[in-house]
Amino acid sequence: MSWVTRMTLDHATVARRKLWDTYDWHQAVWECFPGHPNAIRDFLTRLDHIPCGFRLTILSMQPPDRPRWCTESGWHSIAIPPAYFHRTHFAFQLRVNPTKKVRVANANGSPKKNGRRVPIGQPAELAAWLTRKGSVGGFGIEMETLQVIPEGLQHFVQTRRRGTHSSVDFRGTLQITAPKKFYQTLQKGIGSAKAFGFGLLVIAPIS
Repeated sequence: MSWVTRMTLDHATVARRKLWDTYDWHQAVWECFPGHPNAIRDFLTRLDHIPCGFRLTILSMQPPDRPRWCTESGWHSIAIPPAYFHRTHFAFQLRVNPTKKVRVANANGSPKKNGRRVPIGQPAELAAWLTRKGSVGGFGIEMETLQVIPEGLQHFVQTRRRGTHSSVDFRGTLQITAPKKFYQTLQKGIGSAKAFGFGLLVIAPIS
């Protein structure tokens, strides 16, 4: 069973909780799953700016607990019934950190075993990247509906080390082609940097 949770937080609450970057949010979400300090992360998140503050969406494999810094009125958590996935077409949003591996040479000119990962920026490459993810993830993109929205770099500090992720938001319509694979993809997420708010496929059925 999967659970989807939405937390709405105003700017004052976020400032008091010192949620300054994506790593801070990642750390804070663990408070929704107390009692499991050594657990492997089995949830995905997405953070959106809204007029009154922030909306955090969590997809988890277990029901979360509301942390003290989130009010009852700002907390909405429901189980996703299996029948929800009996449909074939969904509108979707997906924030990802799309990258590709480029060749890196040794001093003698031979390629290193592991290349270097760099962000993907060109719209055509981004669309192709998402198409590949869909082909192995049990869904196809209706390309005429696809919107590709570059969001720039997201900066974070983790254990005193600074880092960045390149953020891209996809929106459009998808068709489920392999239901079991699609459900696994939904749970696992898409792309890299999932602990930093990337990879959560937000879907809404199309009647």
